[in-house]
Amino acid sequence: LRTGALKILYESLDSDQNIFKMLRQVFLSVLLMSALSSSLPASQYNHPNETMGKPTFGRCITPNGRPGSCVILQHCKKLYSLLLNQPLHDVNRLYLSQSQCGYLNRKVLICCPDQNSTPLILTQATVKPIKLEQGFKKAVILDKIPMESTKTRKLPRPSKCGQMTSSRIYGGNATKIDEYPWMALIEYTKPYGRIGHHCGGSLISSRYIVTASHCVNGKALPKDWLISGVRLGEWDTKTNPDCEVDVRGEKDCAPPHIDVPVESAIPHPRYDPNSLNQINDIALLRLKNAVTFTDFIRPICLPLNDNLRTATFDEIIMDVAGWGKTESKSNSNVKLKAELVGVPLEKCRHIYSPQSILLDATQMCAGGKKGVDSCRGDSGGPLIGLGTTGRGRTYYFLIGIVSFGPTSCGLEGWPGVYTRVGHFVDWIQATVEY
Repeated sequence: LRTGALKILYESLDSDQNIFKMLRQVFLSVLLMSALSSSLPASQYNHPNETMGKPTFGRCITPNGRPGSCVILQHCKKLYSLLLNQPLHDVNRLYLSQSQCGYLNRKVLICCPDQNSTPLILTQATVKPIKLEQGFKKAVILDKIPMESTKTRKLPRPSKCGQMTSSRIYGGNATKIDEYPWMALIEYTKPYGRIGHHCGGSLISSRYIVTASHCVNGKALPKDWLISGVRLGEWDTKTNPDCEVDVRGEKDCAPPHIDVPVESAIPHPRYDPNSLNQINDIALLRLKNAVTFTDFIRPICLPLNDNLRTATFDEIIMDVAGWGKTESKSNSNVKLKAELVGVPLEKCRHIYSPQSILLDATQMCAGGKKGVDSCRGDSGGPLIGLGTTGRGRTYYFLIGIVSFGPTSCGLEGWPGVYTRVGHFVDWIQATVEY
């Protein structure tokens, strides 16, 4: 492993599994209190509810004893707002987990309190946890709710993600042919049938890509460009298949890259394309078909461990990789890489505030070295860390997403700004479907 690579020693793997189990409870644990059956018609549930006009799937009692209706999570303003209010406190995470009342077409159903019940959360944005009675219980289902099996894990564990097959001699700007196999190029269909790749992303499962929201609905993105697919297994955009000569002088070739259609693009609901601050600059792309993992196509891990979700990564060496693609330009045919050092948020705020850009805790900064930074990365591409489990297994995980920087990338003293992925793990977990 390269000198200075980010290594974070976690608890034992057993402890990691407990953490995963705890986090998985949020929107993943199915209440098996009622048998599988068809839901009753929504017209039977004309109770005053904040989801008026949205389909409901039965009556229920919330974890703290209030009457409610079982609805799709995104249709319950109170609980969905709670989810989006990061950081998500433990008591709120538990409440959301206990509020789940089923699944419908791979979407989470939640017990949403009736409109005339006692207010559940504050009306103004707050980072304080809501006050709940101690010892609240799981939602009680009064009607038969659609259920689905949860035996399929939404996101892979470190043993299945963040892996690169071969040992590498690190150094230089160009990557090897199988480095960073989670890298994706986002395909846009333009007028007159033209195709172009203008943003990057990271594969996090067989069906999902994480990218920047500005690559989906950004202000600078032409309105007649449509995200139509992603390219995986790419290295040199000018050749297919890609080949390189190894240290023994032998030709090493990868399988042809694959182009996968995008089924849907999901920008973060609180992303404002017109804001200079670019807060919540994160989006998900759901692929039309599940991809098969190979040595050249593999997912990167998310920072599911609480230690990683809250780490600042100040003065830590991280990697950025990509083809230097943005909404308006491309720098390289071959996938590039660079090492960046994390910059404290307060220092970064001081640099950007004269430009009327106000950064918050959901963002982070790295780099500031002339000619490097995310000039070698892509808009929406990954800022990458290297972690180690208690049993010595190393894996790469997604720390940040390339968001923005100075107009001239790689400007001395101006670090790039990244979306801090750890703050959005709950949103990702709640949004991805099977």
